[in-house]
Amino acid sequence: MEESIAYAHEHEARVFVAINTFARAGYEKIWRQAIDDSAAIGADALILADLGLLAYASDRHPQLRRHLSVQAAAANADAIGFYTSKFGVRRVVLPRVLTVEEIAAINREISCETEAFVFGSLCVMAEGRCSLSSYVTGASPNLSGVCSPGSHVSYREDGDELVSSLGAFTIHRVSRAEPAPYPTICKGCFTAGEVQGHVFEEPAGLDASTLIPQLAMAGVTALKIEGRQRSRAYVGAAVRNLRRIVDDHAAGLPINGDALAFLSEGQSTTQGAYRKAWR
Repeated sequence: MEESIAYAHEHEARVFVAINTFARAGYEKIWRQAIDDSAAIGADALILADLGLLAYASDRHPQLRRHLSVQAAAANADAIGFYTSKFGVRRVVLPRVLTVEEIAAINREISCETEAFVFGSLCVMAEGRCSLSSYVTGASPNLSGVCSPGSHVSYREDGDELVSSLGAFTIHRVSRAEPAPYPTICKGCFTAGEVQGHVFEEPAGLDASTLIPQLAMAGVTALKIEGRQRSRAYVGAAVRNLRRIVDDHAAGLPINGDALAFLSEGQSTTQGAYRKAWR
């Protein structure tokens, strides 16, 4: 990791280290050691959510930037103000439940930078506090850092259908001609009364790239790509395409709204809560 950070710095890139799971009682030393190690090897910022870890980092490494993870679910100016005043947080990653107008209103009241999700997965829970995934897999998203882990995913053919499962639960059945979404339980097909379908959420990925001009006007400092459990190929393609979109906007060129479609979950996209339809 130290070599990787040095390599990034040689190429004028910054490295933010996410230590945004919540420390287990009695095992805080592991999380604190991760903070100490990150500071020692030259990380540019820590992304934290746990109150105790934020306190530890601000006390022991005050010179190291602290960013508030989306896992903290700070969605209003008062909550963000608490983290900036108590722990010197310099940037907050905003939850994916806010409209552009709400983000602009928050930015008018706070003293730190904001980072907004623009592409990747959506979570229907309070940012990672998923009891559904924990129940099915036995792995807490907040403690294990993973939702619907790939180790619990399986696919099988059943006649003309492709069946995807998470643990012991069938999540989707699609024909071979249809794209097969990743089996995330909140985006699976369920039967509820007389309704059968996507009861919680459609298996679609967030793509708010066409809203980048509005997010910039709202005062957003940075754009966030959801990259959890993604391959290096996915990350590379997503970053390259989004970088091109940002550069086109800066140059006054029109935004290609289809540039990221091929990377979207289930080959389907949504603008999520930015358009309120998702909520």
